[in-house]
Amino acid sequence: MTAQTNKLKIINDPIYGFITIPNALIYDLIQHPYFQRLRRISQMGMSYLVYPGAHHTRFHHALGCMHVMQKAVHTLKFKGVSISLKEENALYIAILLHDIGHGPYSHAMEHSIVEEVHHEELSLLFMEQLNKEFNGELSLAIQVFKGEYQRQFMLQLISSQLDMDRMDYLKRDSFYSGVAEGNINSDRLIQMMNVQDDILVIEEKGIYSVEKFLVARRLMYWQTYLHKTSVVAELILTKILKRAKELTQKGIVLPCSESLQFFMQYKITLQDFDKTVLDKFSYLDDYDVMGAIKSWQFNEDYVLHNLCRMILNRDLLKIQMTEDKPDKDRLLELKNKFINKENITEKEADYFVFKGKIKNQAYNKSIEPIYILKKDKSIEDVVEASDQMYLKALSKEVTKYYICFPKVILES
Repeated sequence: MTAQTNKLKIINDPIYGFITIPNALIYDLIQHPYFQRLRRISQMGMSYLVYPGAHHTRFHHALGCMHVMQKAVHTLKFKGVSISLKEENALYIAILLHDIGHGPYSHAMEHSIVEEVHHEELSLLFMEQLNKEFNGELSLAIQVFKGEYQRQFMLQLISSQLDMDRMDYLKRDSFYSGVAEGNINSDRLIQMMNVQDDILVIEEKGIYSVEKFLVARRLMYWQTYLHKTSVVAELILTKILKRAKELTQKGIVLPCSESLQFFMQYKITLQDFDKTVLDKFSYLDDYDVMGAIKSWQFNEDYVLHNLCRMILNRDLLKIQMTEDKPDKDRLLELKNKFINKENITEKEADYFVFKGKIKNQAYNKSIEPIYILKKDKSIEDVVEASDQMYLKALSKEVTKYYICFPKVILES
């Protein structure tokens, strides 16, 4: 006789207090190795090099998203929105698994090892595989996640400019990084939610909470996600993985885990992701990458060992942000200085001296507006409904340019 497991667990969370697991299916999904892997994937990538507290994981975040989804469903049902038990469960599953496709240091991976395969596509592959294992119990959640279910507001709860993902990560990342400007009043926002003509709306009296939410999002991007040190650290990490892949494909064996070795050895496209490749990806986490970097710091390759030491010792490249496009002549001058100083090739120097740009747009009117429900039951875009001029400014995309180069050039 097998012992019965209590699957209605309560989890203690520093943001919300107690999070309850609503049913046995959700418990079994959380227990699955695909999901448990998220404990070993950091939520904010290299941001801990700026904010030492930012070590929370995607596991934390996914549970937090499920919790705020429970609150949102409860609020909408209380206001008379019809949501069946099947639909409710589909919302919990879809939001719980929305980030399951993230790899270690996700964005660095997407630009180096697993090229041109985005985490959203991998999340869907994981969900489809889990659906096979759970006898089709995730079918409705997958429909909602893909935007194929007829009730539009359900997709908006999972993926929009005011979704449960943003509701949790702003509050959570603000808490762990200590950046108070990102803290939002998610309780108030959820209490003000409603559905009108199948569209998710915020009641008019909640407009100030939406304004605060958009400002918090903008500040969090500039202060944490796009902080220049976080940006340069992620760029270095991307270049480490690119260099490692380049050397591996030349036949040089670099010590690392079997899964990491596999993705460095082969060019994997979305079409290649069968069950075997998906499982290999599921064995990858932050520890594979950091373990490899610790080993590669002693490699004889000039590029690889220097870049690895930069990350490990937080002795990063200098990054200079500018409003205008960088001067090509200055970049060439810096590159030539470095080539002459270190006696390296131009190709090697490209790993250390380079330019790029970052973009930030707190709100985009054209993709999925945040609608305010007026007292006369009409709906209006938040920018039009607000009397705050700065919301129009938040809708504009801001681009900043950067150049990166070794600090040693300035000393010479």
